[in-house]
Amino acid sequence: MSAGPGITAKGLSADGAEGGQPAVPASPAGRLLARLSVLPALLAMAWLLAGLPLLLAGGFTAVLMLAVSIPLAVVLVVLGLRWLPDRWPTGLPVAGRGSGGTPWWATASVVVIAIGFGVQQMIYHSQQIIVARDPASYSQFAAWIARHGSLPIPQQRAAFGATHQALQFGGLAFYQVGHTVVPQFMAGLPMVLAGGFWLGGVTAAVAFAPLVGACAVLTFGGLAIRLTGPRWAPLATLVLAVTMPEQFTSRSTYSEPLAQILFLGGLCLVIDALTVGRGSAAEAGRAGPGTARASQLLAALGGLALGLTLVVRIDGLSDILPVIPFAGLLLIGRRPQACALLSRPYLAHISNSLYPLVGLTVVVAAGTALAVLVFRGRGLPKAPPWLLTAATVLPFAVLALLAVRPLLVPLPGHHHLAGASQAADFARSLDWVFWYLGVPAVLLGVLGAALLSRRCLQGRAPSWTLPLMAFGWIIVTVLLRPAITPNHPWASRRLVPGVLPGLILLAVWASAWLVGWLREHGYDRVLRAGLATACAALLVLPAAITAYGLGIRSGGPAGIRLAANGLATRVSYPGEIGAVNRMCAAIPAGSPVVILSGGITEQLAQVIRGMCGHPAAGLAQPGAARAVIRSIEQAGRRPVLLATSPAVLAPYGGPITQIMALRTQKDARTRLVPPRNTLPFTMDVWMSEPGR
Repeated sequence: MSAGPGITAKGLSADGAEGGQPAVPASPAGRLLARLSVLPALLAMAWLLAGLPLLLAGGFTAVLMLAVSIPLAVVLVVLGLRWLPDRWPTGLPVAGRGSGGTPWWATASVVVIAIGFGVQQMIYHSQQIIVARDPASYSQFAAWIARHGSLPIPQQRAAFGATHQALQFGGLAFYQVGHTVVPQFMAGLPMVLAGGFWLGGVTAAVAFAPLVGACAVLTFGGLAIRLTGPRWAPLATLVLAVTMPEQFTSRSTYSEPLAQILFLGGLCLVIDALTVGRGSAAEAGRAGPGTARASQLLAALGGLALGLTLVVRIDGLSDILPVIPFAGLLLIGRRPQACALLSRPYLAHISNSLYPLVGLTVVVAAGTALAVLVFRGRGLPKAPPWLLTAATVLPFAVLALLAVRPLLVPLPGHHHLAGASQAADFARSLDWVFWYLGVPAVLLGVLGAALLSRRCLQGRAPSWTLPLMAFGWIIVTVLLRPAITPNHPWASRRLVPGVLPGLILLAVWASAWLVGWLREHGYDRVLRAGLATACAALLVLPAAITAYGLGIRSGGPAGIRLAANGLATRVSYPGEIGAVNRMCAAIPAGSPVVILSGGITEQLAQVIRGMCGHPAAGLAQPGAARAVIRSIEQAGRRPVLLATSPAVLAPYGGPITQIMALRTQKDARTRLVPPRNTLPFTMDVWMSEPGR
């Protein structure tokens, strides 16, 4: 017998079970949550599939986007929601899942948690639009394409006359390439944020971040119901919602929540593809060519969603790498979903830094193809006992390696050794997970990974095979090499797409398994309830303590009080939208802007070009300011100079006015402890009009 996606020949039984065990019936409540949880991914797919070709063709406009994306969304939603199964095998023993279908309270809890998460992030959402780090870069990228509908960004050299060689047109995350300016990042999130600019300007665009974050939490809840069972899905959703990295990336315009929607939603659709037609005896009885086509369709949608993460984050190539060998397993098992799963999205650009990863992808693909050729006709052999033991031990070995790594890479003795310091910080990446999720969650997650590795090899948890491969790969690769400046909360974003969701799902599954084990061995309900409560507390409280800074303080009627002092109740970069709007209003219409202070050139050049609508450049050659002023005047324009102090502008004449006096708060930058507070941030901009 050939093997299915559970690696051995055991696979799914005829009734959709794992090893003959009945799957979790979803009921109307479960089916509703299943549909709601993949809806964000389907809508995001429609928007991105419509937007990328239009952007490449220079026709990314609101009218064309609506004309193309709405019919596409209708097709994807109808096809994607029509064939969803109504039960999911979780790999848990029958005793660990409870009886009956999905209760309405479980579905309502997941939805309420997602809505509450979105509301909280909206209350504390950031206004980061002055380019300092990625959120503002994405916002400025979106502002440009929303107004102009095309890339690259022209430098508008003619506005500066014949001295453009003395000017710098690029800035942070916007590279000067020939006669154009090219954004650094992928276009996925900016295309989504452009919808906000069309609806209500920059205020609506930054408000999209909490909305996308809430959809990501909802999608995760849907994956949790598929992998941990309906009664444990609310706990998993709550744990993710209270983690600080999830909140941090959902209140600013980061790409990770959108990548979560596509990645987690894609996993949901792949699981549904493997389960469809097996959800009930009635459906199993009428399974046929139509069921096979539905399964292939869901797999195609899931593969497309996974692939489209590349349009949002170039790191998505690494995240979806395990899809290749998983598709090979399906081919070996002669499962029809295999070819459809490998749908490829548009990919406009791969930077040089990704060549090693591309090479690894080629190697994995070649190895998978070879395995398919060898085992296609006979299926994979039964996993030997030593392999089952090794798979069970491996998660604990990896945890031990990550735990002792700081001892092998000690902190350097001299702070000027930047590379050594960063290596030492990377060696402590496991501490980041301890900060934001807690030690109990990591231990439970490792237990879940160990148990599920064995079950997947035995064919007892086929629904978990791809998620376990994907999450395991992401967790190990990210913690071994985070590939990000290791200050926080900035670096915490690397944990959002797969590390935290994977560990939470594994930890919650392990909790459900422990409670089920007690029931299976005859322990009474009180003990089981106590264990379930303890597991829930151990998962929620450490994450909440870090995010909200919960602690005991003196004071209050009883002499003590519970106090919150964490980033969850802090707002970063408030007031930037108003400051930029006032700056734009102060610049005379049609005037080219020359920035004389290098620091604000990096931060404001694209803001002025994209949001204010003025040609903008920085002075690249000291001493060339007067020549640039004359050149602009000879081109028939009135020059405007900007600087961080009036003293810089005084030598060039004209009235001097302050057009920005920003006093706000920025994100902290901690390395050895979790961040608790924000830091003061100021920006002063002065303007002069020479010759006026």
